[in-house]
Amino acid sequence: MNRKTEIGKRGEDLVCQYLVKNRCKILKRNYREKFDEIDIIARSIDGTLVFCEVKTFFGKTDSGLGLIPEDNLTKAKLKKIRRACEMFVGKHQDLVKEKTGWRINCAVVIIDEDWNNYEIRYYKNI
Repeated sequence: MNRKTEIGKRGEDLVCQYLVKNRCKILKRNYREKFDEIDIIARSIDGTLVFCEVKTFFGKTDSGLGLIPEDNLTKAKLKKIRRACEMFVGKHQDLVKEKTGWRINCAVVIIDEDWNNYEIRYYKNI
């Protein structure tokens, strides 16, 4: 496993722990739909199907350009995520509850160089 993959997996593991602590049930991880991928698919406590995009950063996040890690979720990336979610829902309509539907969330994970300290910033309905 290369370093980038290791960092990404650690971030997804931390977000899964966060979701479980917040009473979500993890249904799938790293779901692939043709050329697109959904990092985490979960069910929230109210029954909503949640698709979660995870952006993980290791060490310093200051680019010197005034950008924040959240800026890495571009319009093009969001379009690809949305397309994958729509394809998933089309194939798994039984997982979508009529009253609650589905949504796309984003989790930004910032991991310190020591691998023990981290911060999660979680955004609903992106």
